[in-house]
Amino acid sequence: MPTVNIYFRKVENQKRLQGLTPDLKKYLAEELTCGDITLSPSEISIRFLNVAGGEMSADIELEITAHAFHERIGKQDEICLRVMDYIKRESGIENVRVWLKLSNLGHSW
Repeated sequence: MPTVNIYFRKVENQKRLQGLTPDLKKYLAEELTCGDITLSPSEISIRFLNVAGGEMSADIELEITAHAFHERIGKQDEICLRVMDYIKRESGIENVRVWLKLSNLGHSW
């Protein structure tokens, strides 16, 4: 189950992005589907985190954590760029950064 942490400072950016959540989950399910594994939007968890201190490199930062399937590893940079373009296009927010963190994951169910 991939997880997505969306970091923001401005509340108006959160409101824009929260309205996109159902479509973003569909988009990410398509982007992260690989091989025989087809993800559904219900398998993706999205969390919004308001950054009250520290420094950010963009107005919106996304950290996507998912299993390191070979097919994802080979196209991880393209996935990040496509997700970044999607967020920019759909939200109108231009300053966006995306990280895809791939690892061997465990889960509890």
